[in-house]
Amino acid sequence: MGMTVAEKILARAAGLASVSAGDVVEPKVDLAMSHENAALVINQFLEVFQRTGLTPTVWEPSRIAIIFDHRVPAESPKTATNQKKIREFVAANGIAKFHDIRGDTGGICHQILPEYGYVRPGYVVVGTDSHTTSHGALGAFSFGIGATEMASVWSLGYAVNIEVPETIKVVVNGEMPPHVGAKDLILHLIGTLTAQGANYKVLEFHGDTIRRMSTSGRIAICNMSVEAGATSGIVPGDAETVRYLREEAGVTDEIPLTTPDPDARYLRTVEVDASTLEPQIACPHMVDNVKPISAVAGTKVQQIVIGSCTNGRLDDLEIAASILRGKKVAAGTRMLVFPASGRIFGQALELGYVQDFMKAGAVVMNSGCGPCLGVHEGALGDNEVALSTTNRNFKGRMGNPKSEVYLCSPAVAAASAITGVITDPRNN
Repeated sequence: MGMTVAEKILARAAGLASVSAGDVVEPKVDLAMSHENAALVINQFLEVFQRTGLTPTVWEPSRIAIIFDHRVPAESPKTATNQKKIREFVAANGIAKFHDIRGDTGGICHQILPEYGYVRPGYVVVGTDSHTTSHGALGAFSFGIGATEMASVWSLGYAVNIEVPETIKVVVNGEMPPHVGAKDLILHLIGTLTAQGANYKVLEFHGDTIRRMSTSGRIAICNMSVEAGATSGIVPGDAETVRYLREEAGVTDEIPLTTPDPDARYLRTVEVDASTLEPQIACPHMVDNVKPISAVAGTKVQQIVIGSCTNGRLDDLEIAASILRGKKVAAGTRMLVFPASGRIFGQALELGYVQDFMKAGAVVMNSGCGPCLGVHEGALGDNEVALSTTNRNFKGRMGNPKSEVYLCSPAVAAASAITGVITDPRNN
């Protein structure tokens, strides 16, 4: 019996000829990523060595990446002190893949990893963040783990007791209509599968629509695979994967691709006709509470957010800027824009997108995750409604359990900013 992409990757990493769903393996890790929660990992890591009496030593510094993004700049003395602790650990252990709070090389972890070529097809990638599923967009098996598990990875270089997951094959065909994109596709899929419909499974994406999709769009669909409960989302490596890594990430070495066998066994196959989709909205307070925009159009919003690890890339900003250009954000509505990295911020400046946003009345912020998790830079007031391109809308997700969050695409966010109510961009 043939293997899926996830099975092939885990077999290679575990040094086995083949694996099947349900097998338990200990795969070598190609890349281990943390953000500010590296402070927790450090505590666990040092505790392990204190018990053994051995000198604390990370297994391979070149395979560890740490990016500050959730609380940047630091919003409290506690955060600042933790960041200081991480900087000292990074320096002491020679960790070169470290992205501090900087305008040139900083950014959101799930943008930095692909942007700098840290992720490759066939890699096993682990991260202390649930949206580590993002990196399956480049053909990796990428999943989130906890701080204690990451401390083990830092020590040993492999992940312990990983059960090979079953895979759901998602086949997407058809030309997407105007103002319908990857975010609408993944919201539709989450609504179809439900928040638990892919629990501990892999979503493996196929079809003409996926093959035509940019890496940016692929990151969006893999990023939000976890919202259907998936362990990982994977787009098998192809010509677009190679193009992105060569042209945008600057990778010059060999890029082998991992694809499924023709007789790979899948738990089920889900087919989507992209040509029938309209803009999708995830309504409060669950990501799988998805409705077509026609069902919620006219809902008043106080805050619009464009950005995050889901939709803060250059093409997202281009779409929003093109809709906002020459127009104004509605009175009584705030609009915040967060480019996903310093590099993207710079490109948006050069192309005039930042000016378009600011002339419209939007506030362009530094790259970061602050408003998405409700830490700072965009908390909501009581009974306020936000419309956001982020990935979660749980109660209190953007800082206030007495508020409501709707999720949407950049096109819907920009069109709605102009009117102050949820608006179908196809009507602009």
